[in-house]
Amino acid sequence: MYIIPIAWLYVALMMAAAEATNSNGTVLGALITFVLYGLLPIGLMLYIMGTPARKRAIREREAAERARYEASHHAPVDPDTNGHAPADAVAPMAEVAGRVADGAPRQ
Repeated sequence: MYIIPIAWLYVALMMAAAEATNSNGTVLGALITFVLYGLLPIGLMLYIMGTPARKRAIREREAAERARYEASHHAPVDPDTNGHAPADAVAPMAEVAGRVADGAPRQ
């Protein structure tokens, strides 16, 4: 992926060197040539080509944050690990109109 930007920068550097060593050229002109023909286009191209990788990194970071949040905000699976006293597992039988809740007559 980086062979084209390296080659482009080499060409821009050679153009800048030709500008600086020319009898009518200046070092300032060479610097402007290198920046405008080399650094800016390559920087823009690498930024555009790196967009999918940046989006993927953002999605992965958000997924990790979401997983960390969900792991820290869920109730524990084991009821005895939350620090509360255990409740009675079997509810007492209630009396309903002279009968016990299981339907047998009261004696």
